[in-house]
Amino acid sequence: MDLRAVRDYFCGLQQRIVRALETLEGGRFLSDSWERPEGGGGTTRVLEDGALFERAGVAFSHVSGALLPPSASASRPQLAGRGFEATGVSLVLHPRNPYCPTVHMNVRLFTATKAGEQPLWWFGGGMDLTPYYGFEEDARHFHATCRRALDPHGVERYPRYKKWCDEYFFLKHRNEPRGIGGIFFDDLAEPDFDGAFALVRSVGEHFLTAYTPIAQKRRGMPYGEREREFQAWRRGRYAEFNLVFDRGTLFGLQSGGRTESILMSMPPRVAWRYGWSPAPGTPEAALFTDFLRPRDWA
Repeated sequence: MDLRAVRDYFCGLQQRIVRALETLEGGRFLSDSWERPEGGGGTTRVLEDGALFERAGVAFSHVSGALLPPSASASRPQLAGRGFEATGVSLVLHPRNPYCPTVHMNVRLFTATKAGEQPLWWFGGGMDLTPYYGFEEDARHFHATCRRALDPHGVERYPRYKKWCDEYFFLKHRNEPRGIGGIFFDDLAEPDFDGAFALVRSVGEHFLTAYTPIAQKRRGMPYGEREREFQAWRRGRYAEFNLVFDRGTLFGLQSGGRTESILMSMPPRVAWRYGWSPAPGTPEAALFTDFLRPRDWA
């Protein structure tokens, strides 16, 4: 188990993604390095008020602590009371144009430690797409790229991780998906450390291929206040999921993480409208009827 190799890879992945996004945006990310009193730290790279991205954040962290927080041991109660070390990259991109979808990607490694015992380790991650106005060709491209990332590691993984993503990124109190999904996995410790790490690297390396062609295609589409208002309303759902259900957000806050870096994933402009829903037959309603339901996109 080579933790340094994983950490070095995640650092390099953050740098490569940021450079590519700076080229796409035509602007520079701010770099904000931080330390955590309990142990570890990270670097948060953020761009706000750009021509393409209203907010874009790409965060690297490597943190440790004496006690796993409840969000990390909820599904594995046998780990309660252990110390931890966690490292990973997490990004969320919120474009300005409502026809350009929000995207999330995360890759991470956890180790749970206990004196006198070998550390327990597992990887997790994935990527998912949240459009405001759906385009079938975009959904198919994104999912096909996710499948290409996983197929070399077992053709059974994409359907399994897609289903996991559909079930995870679901707002139970709204009875609706957050977006059109992608892939999600956790507790990955097989076939062995090297094999699991290779899968995680493949997910990380396929992110730009999955997203940048969509952003380039949609960034110049004309829009007006109607589309921006709908985008803000749907972004409210995104905020609800992050604050109520997202494991990464809960882990960061429960473990005493850096709040500003944890909440950089939140959309910059959000709206809630009481009792409102799009009128049938409108482009806004088509998001619900045609896209916000599990489909075999790939």
